[in-house]
Amino acid sequence: MNIQITNQQARQIILHLQGLTREPNKKLSSDDLYDLIVQLGFVQVDSIQWVERAQHMTLFARNQTYRPKHLSLLIEKEKRLFENWTHDASVIPMEFFHLWRHKFERDRESLEGKYHKWQGPGYKDRCQDLLQRMEESGSLRSRDLEKPKGVKLDMWQWHDGKAALEFLWRTGDICIAAREGFQKVYDLSHRVVPEHQLNHQVSQDEFVDWACRSALDRLGFGTAKDIAKYWDLLSIREVTDWIVHQGNNTLTTVEVAGVKGTPKKTFTARADIESIVANLPKIPKRVRTLSPFDPVIRDRNRLSWLFGFDYRIEIYVPEEKRIWGYYVFPLLEGDQLIGRIDMRAKRKEDCLEVKRLWLEPKCKMSDARRARLDSELQRQARLAGVSSVCWLEGAWAS
Repeated sequence: MNIQITNQQARQIILHLQGLTREPNKKLSSDDLYDLIVQLGFVQVDSIQWVERAQHMTLFARNQTYRPKHLSLLIEKEKRLFENWTHDASVIPMEFFHLWRHKFERDRESLEGKYHKWQGPGYKDRCQDLLQRMEESGSLRSRDLEKPKGVKLDMWQWHDGKAALEFLWRTGDICIAAREGFQKVYDLSHRVVPEHQLNHQVSQDEFVDWACRSALDRLGFGTAKDIAKYWDLLSIREVTDWIVHQGNNTLTTVEVAGVKGTPKKTFTARADIESIVANLPKIPKRVRTLSPFDPVIRDRNRLSWLFGFDYRIEIYVPEEKRIWGYYVFPLLEGDQLIGRIDMRAKRKEDCLEVKRLWLEPKCKMSDARRARLDSELQRQARLAGVSSVCWLEGAWAS
């Protein structure tokens, strides 16, 4: 008989494995922050700074003593993180770099054809020229490279130097050594990555086993598709074959209840899932703002089925067609998503401006909830470096 997991237990498993049962007030050391990122596996980066950038909001949601300079220290000074691709650009523990060699080779195969068609046959020469320049002169930014004279570039169009840098980065020859603002500073991988990580190799079977097992460690339970999507390192077929090969030796099967009114679903789970359920720590009752790219809400279908919360980011939706707003943040209270908020740090005005708040239909604004929300907004203001919270007229409308 399959192990039975209630909907509340399922939500708590996810929040626990994703670092949201940690003590949010405990001062973070450099080691603590690194351990948190290892627990998550990766933290997606994004350039939009509506309150603070996504990578910083994801970490701040788990510990309120976190500040952006702490992440820069791990990347640029201690070299304990590298930046590359999962399902999107992310910061990743350096201890995983040797595993990404397999991804680099896969990406090289798929990108070479695209770049040949996009940039022409000369892109390989451009890549070699840049590698030689960095070997002789050190790190580069894309703005250090000349743009074609007389050529007007669209917003998302790259000049050939930028395209070559991105190809070399995606295929592992160079790394992002630092960022200036959000500008990438590239350098040769052998000057950024510790030698034992740069040269360590694992077999294809070991790579597949790690990618599947480590994803399941962070999900708790999932389908082959869920496991494949976590790192975006494997195909669903590779994960399915891995599950079949494991049998009942290191995995188990669970039936999980969705939100009320939805049928149960059967998933592959960690062998220790019953122990995890039996020892789930309490989730802090506080309200927390989640980045649109937080790993808890990344899979929108899973989010809707388990939390009953329908969410999408509408930055690419025409304004007249938006339901909520340009950049709206989910609000987590305990183990429930209670609403969403449209807010932005107005640094010139020195305030966090709240444009609109929507609570979920069954969530009412009690005095206790209002106090928790106010405390969270003050925390977000401190993260953004502004001194006050300003509610616009009509922000409370349902």
